Amino acid sequence: MARLVFGMNQSLDGYVDHTAFGPSPELFRHFIEQAEAQTGSVYGREMYEVMRYWDDEQADWDADEQAYAAAWRKQPKWVVSRSLASVGPNATLVPDEVERVVTDLKATRDGEIEVAGPSLAHSLGRLGLIDEFRIYLHPVVLGHGKPYFAGPRPRLRLVASEQVAEDVLRLTYVPR
Repeated sequence: MARLVFGMNQSLDGYVDHTAFGPSPELFRHFIEQAEAQTGSVYGREMYEVMRYWDDEQADWDADEQAYAAAWRKQPKWVVSRSLASVGPNATLVPDEVERVVTDLKATRDGEIEVAGPSLAHSLGRLGLIDEFRIYLHPVVLGHGKPYFAGPRPRLRLVASEQVAEDVLRLTYVPR
């Protein structure tokens, strides 16, 4: 049975914003290894549109960027959206019956399935489908933006903390 995991970079004041701060080379390598090991990803529309960047080869990519792109392209993706008409390679559009689709994915796959996007994570968390929350805590304060938790924070229990880069802690929580 697969585990559904929501993990994102977060500022000290609780916001996620890939344009305001990003991973160091060390943390990016951590994310490459994670992407290579994942069974797949479930995306909300907004996060999927951001990540589609990795579908198109860029001439100036270094070896790590090429490795991440290869991992991204290889893994199956399910995109939850009522507004998109189509999705890219190795992706399946999920316009409705999200709970059924995700429940089936968890039941029929092994390994970790990433949840990408705070709004989608909030919806799936309310349904009790998320098995683990990973916060990659960065030493920045944004003061605004999209919060990691898109609604009331679920009741969580800390199960692990680990320094995964020079200035980033990964906090791992599970629902109570």
